[in-house]
Amino acid sequence: MATTLSNLRLASRMSRLGTESAFEVLVRARALEAQGKDIVHLEIGEPDFATPTNVVDAGIKALREGWTHYGPSAGFPKLREAAAATTARHLGINVDPAEVVIVPGGKPIMFFAILALVEEGDEVLYPNPGFPIYESMIRFAGGKEVPYGLREEHDFDVNVDEILEKLTDRTRLVILNSPHNPTGGVMERAEIERLAKVLADRDIFVLSDEIYDQLIYEGKHCSITQFPGMKEKTIILNGFSKTYAMTGWRMGYGVMRADLAQQITLLMTNSNSCTASFTQMAGVEALTGPQDSVDVMREEFRRRRAVIVDGLNRIPGFTCRQPHGAFYVFPNIRGTGKTSRELADALLAEAGVACLWGTAFGAWGEGYLRFSFANSVENLQKALERIEGWVKKNL
Repeated sequence: MATTLSNLRLASRMSRLGTESAFEVLVRARALEAQGKDIVHLEIGEPDFATPTNVVDAGIKALREGWTHYGPSAGFPKLREAAAATTARHLGINVDPAEVVIVPGGKPIMFFAILALVEEGDEVLYPNPGFPIYESMIRFAGGKEVPYGLREEHDFDVNVDEILEKLTDRTRLVILNSPHNPTGGVMERAEIERLAKVLADRDIFVLSDEIYDQLIYEGKHCSITQFPGMKEKTIILNGFSKTYAMTGWRMGYGVMRADLAQQITLLMTNSNSCTASFTQMAGVEALTGPQDSVDVMREEFRRRRAVIVDGLNRIPGFTCRQPHGAFYVFPNIRGTGKTSRELADALLAEAGVACLWGTAFGAWGEGYLRFSFANSVENLQKALERIEGWVKKNL
């Protein structure tokens, strides 16, 4: 006798979840490759470098030594100490290991911070265009999303005046991201200081996404925690995926005041129990071992940046600013007469170049595409030739 499936009745909150389009495009690109089409992958925000050998060896050693069981929900003390020391050294601030929580990837810090701090109807300011999971998590938690723009005319830096205009009595959290995904923009120290002076006297937290802090090409990374009164109001999001090419190891960390760290740890206990033990031992080696691989990767990304920026600016209908951090370019494609989604779809299907449309990062991303230059110079040049050929043929 056949069984009839009942309708799937989901909780209403599920309708508020968004997605990350990079993975959607990756699936489509892989399907085209399965049909025999050659695709240049510029859609995924993932270093194409191997995880450093010393880090891999540390992970293997940990597996062989039996680091395969449960650990503390907040992370092993040795890794919390290493993350605290690394953050203190990079930013020139005091960080206690009790202020660090180790989590499986960067996203849990976004999710847990919003769940812990944002009540139904509380307002959260976030960048648009920006990493799409910010908006998704705000909505899921019942917060009210309040976007602020990152605009080309400001070199994709924050406009502090716009943020200040949008602060209200209901503002609970401001999300910052520098270096920035998708634009590669970097917040200027003077602008961060202006914002810090206002927020230091307000009952507002900051979630500072600094996952690309070691991938800056001009100047030095600046964090709002470096200004008076802001360390205790800020949750720093950082991790291993971008700096050490460890995306598949799934490991990140948050730095925050110790009493909030205890609450974030409680969310870890209720969701993941803990981060994988052997990966944490590899993380210790990543933070405390040689940093040569980080320098090599940064310089290679710098070389690739020049290739893709120069190449895109030679293509009719494209104009591209030079990003100051991360490994993305965000060219203006309004001169093509196409919407960002139309052009991205056409480049994938007809030119064999996978990229993301600007509106995958919010409505204010219309008129732009995002290309990751975390690929070889050879493949970047191949992609540029294909894009230019498609433009000459179709526009």
